[in-house]
Amino acid sequence: MNKKPLLAIIGGSGLYNLEGIRKSHLTFPSTPYGKPSDKILIAKYKKLEILFLPRHGKTHNIPPHKINYRANIFALKKLGVTDIISVSAVGSLKKAHKPGDFILVDQFIDRTKVRERTFFENNLVAHVSLANPISSELSKLIYNSRKKNNDRIKQGGVYICIEGPQFSSYAESKLFKSWGCDVIGMTNMPEAKLAREAEMGYASIAMVTDYDCWNKSHNEVTVEQVIKVMQSNTKKAQNLLISFFEKVLKLKSWNWKNPIYSNLDNAIITNLKNVNKNNLKSLEPLLKRYLSK
Repeated sequence: MNKKPLLAIIGGSGLYNLEGIRKSHLTFPSTPYGKPSDKILIAKYKKLEILFLPRHGKTHNIPPHKINYRANIFALKKLGVTDIISVSAVGSLKKAHKPGDFILVDQFIDRTKVRERTFFENNLVAHVSLANPISSELSKLIYNSRKKNNDRIKQGGVYICIEGPQFSSYAESKLFKSWGCDVIGMTNMPEAKLAREAEMGYASIAMVTDYDCWNKSHNEVTVEQVIKVMQSNTKKAQNLLISFFEKVLKLKSWNWKNPIYSNLDNAIITNLKNVNKNNLKSLEPLLKRYLSK
């Protein structure tokens, strides 16, 4: 990808209120999978266009297992988004990751059960690689956007995604910890998988709100505890994003050679000539490059 990106932020509606952001308009794209979580805000920071999508809806009324992940990612692709930054709350599975820390995760374990997780069905088969599910360039740029006095942003880590909406049992928490996972959350899967199928870069800012229940010296996780830390984390996330936008504006080129942006070249198994034309048309935002060949 040689041109500068069209960035989308998926996170809480509090991220809209960034200093210097000029709100343009809201849009609610239709998709073959229904409506996205909420209206998508198209805004600008100086000359940089940015889209914002509240994952749980603007009033946080959609639980993690009911989020329409396919509609969210498809809608962003339809609007021309090239790269997504996910901002989400997580629990810590390591003593080193304290509430208030930010982890730029680079690997996932998917323990969700009932979510739709692919665009490729209805007689169209594709197998994308998820060996490296994060855009390393995007994640590195976010990391390098931290302020010198802010040393609580860590690069790299394993995010285990559970179905929710309940928190883990103690036995589950101990199991996930024994697997070497760094943080636990409920939203980054299948979001990251779908972004990969849509040939969009994906980076995840995992904001630690609590120690998961493995830590018996830490009281059982409560919503009140999580919300208190989340409010503090939101302000820090806003500052980090502004610093990141400034970095992007200073880039002379966005000359990344990451295979993310063309990974369907080696993923689509089915000959498109054998796929129903209506199915192909419905997936046009994803398959545009291939349908024009």
